[in-house]
Amino acid sequence: MSKKRVFITGASGGMGQESLKRMVKDSHLYDIVTLCLDTEKDRKALEPYQELKEVTIKYGDILDYEKVLECVKDVDLILHIAAFVSPAADYFPKKAMEINYGAVKNLVSAIYEHGQEEHTKLVFIGTIAETGDRMPPIHWGRVGDPLKPSMFDYYAVSKIAAERLVIESGLKYWVSLRQTGIMGPAMSKIMDAIMFHNCLDNVLEYVSDRDSGRMMENLCNYEFTGKLPEDFWCHVYNIGGGESCRVSTYEMYQKLYGAIGFKNLDHVINPKWYATRNFHGQYYLDSDKLNDYLHFRQDGMDYFYRCYLENLGSQATAAKILCKLPFGERIMGTVMKKMFEKPARTEHGTLRFIEENVEDHIDAYWGSKEAWNSIPDKLSEFQHFKDWNTVVHIDHGYDDTKPERDLGIDDVKSAAAFRGGQCLSSEMEKGNWRNKLSFTCAFGHTFQASPKLVLHAGHWCPECERESWNYAERAKVDPFFAQVWTPLHAPNETRVYKKIVSELDV
Repeated sequence: MSKKRVFITGASGGMGQESLKRMVKDSHLYDIVTLCLDTEKDRKALEPYQELKEVTIKYGDILDYEKVLECVKDVDLILHIAAFVSPAADYFPKKAMEINYGAVKNLVSAIYEHGQEEHTKLVFIGTIAETGDRMPPIHWGRVGDPLKPSMFDYYAVSKIAAERLVIESGLKYWVSLRQTGIMGPAMSKIMDAIMFHNCLDNVLEYVSDRDSGRMMENLCNYEFTGKLPEDFWCHVYNIGGGESCRVSTYEMYQKLYGAIGFKNLDHVINPKWYATRNFHGQYYLDSDKLNDYLHFRQDGMDYFYRCYLENLGSQATAAKILCKLPFGERIMGTVMKKMFEKPARTEHGTLRFIEENVEDHIDAYWGSKEAWNSIPDKLSEFQHFKDWNTVVHIDHGYDDTKPERDLGIDDVKSAAAFRGGQCLSSEMEKGNWRNKLSFTCAFGHTFQASPKLVLHAGHWCPECERESWNYAERAKVDPFFAQVWTPLHAPNETRVYKKIVSELDV
C-alpha cells in the first residue's frame, strides 16, 4: 500500500512551522509536500527539512496556478494554512483578497482538474474575525452566529469569501477551522496600531502556536490511522484553547505589566488610546467540539506570559528594579507610553483617527467623537464589564437541537424568514444540507446557497457582503443579525461603509 500524501501551505509561517515540525514525526504514515515563497526568510524557516526524503519543498507563489496544480496532484489531504493576515492585511486590502480568496480558488480548481474531488480532503483555516465585534454583553458565541466582519477588516472579508467558496465547492470532504488569536513568541513581539483596536474589555479565547501545530499533527495522524470519524468532515469549527485561554484584554495587561513590576496601570495605559468597539473576539460555547476530535489543548495563558517575559529579556529585569524605586512606575510608564505613541499615530492608529478627525473611523471604533470624549483619562476610572459568565443566547432562527438528518425545508424557511428574507425553494431532501436552494434577502437580492452555508456556518447574502458594511440598515430588517448589532450600537449609528474590494475582483 502506498504512503499517503499531504500538501501543506504556509509551512514557513507561525502556525505552519509548528505544524510541519510535528508532522514530520509521523512521516512513516505520509509524505509531505509544501509550497512557499522563494525568499531568504522562507528558505531559512524550511532549512531543517531540506534533507528529509519525506518532505518535498517547492518554492513559488500560491497564486501561480500551475505550481498549485503540481502540488495538488495525488495528494490525500491539503492543510491550507497560508494567508495574508492582519495587521499586514489592514494596509493592503486588495492583496489580502487576492491571496486569501485566490489561493482557495486555485486549490479547489486544481482538485477538480485532477479529478480528485471525491478523494482529496481540504482543511481550510478561517478566522474568528469572520464574526467580528462581539463585545460584552454578547461575548459568548458559537458557529452559526451571524457573520459580522468589523469595519475596515478586509482580512475577515477575504476569509468570509474564501470560506463560502470552500463550503459551496462541491468537494466531498472539506472542513473550515476558524482560528482565534494565536499566542506565542510572535504575538509577544507585535508592535502595531492594531494593539489599540483590541478594546480593553474585549475578550478572546486564545490558542497557542504549539497547540495549533499539535492540532494539525493530530488531524493528519488520526485521518491516516482511521481514528478521525467520517462526521468530522463538512463542518465549521471554532478553534479555541478552552477555559484556561479565556481572558479580557485588560486582564491580560494586568498580568503582563504586573509581571514587570507595575502595580498601578494608570502609569502605562491611557484608556483614550483604545477603541471601545469594532475589533473581534469572543468566548466560545462550542470550541470543545474540535478538541474532542483532535485532542490538541495543552497550553494556557501562562505560556504566553512566559513568552512575553522571554521576549523582553534583560529589559524585564531592569523594569522590575526600576518599578520598585520611588516614582519608578511613573518613569517606566512614561518611557513605555512614548514607545507606544508611535504606532498609535500611524495610518491605522487610534490617536491619528482622533487628532485628524477621521470621522468614519471615529464612528466605527467609538461610535462618535462625543463617545470618545466620555472615556476617562485614567484607567482606574474606567468602568469595566464584570459579568463575564452570563451568556446572551444568539437565536439561529430554527431548532438547532434537531439532528442535521432531520432538518428539512420548513427549518430552512424559518431561518430565512428570521434573517428578514425568504427561501424561494419549495422542496428539499430532508437532511441534505449540501444542495443549494434559492433565497432572497431583505434588500431583494436573490442568491443560491446551501443550508450548510446559511444555517450551519452563518453566511447570508453574498451581494450585501460584497457591497458595504450596511449593518445599521440590515439590523432594522434582519432580526437574526440585529442580535449582534443592536446591543452594541445606538439607534442613531446609521453610517454605511463602502467596501473597496470583493472576491469578484480576483
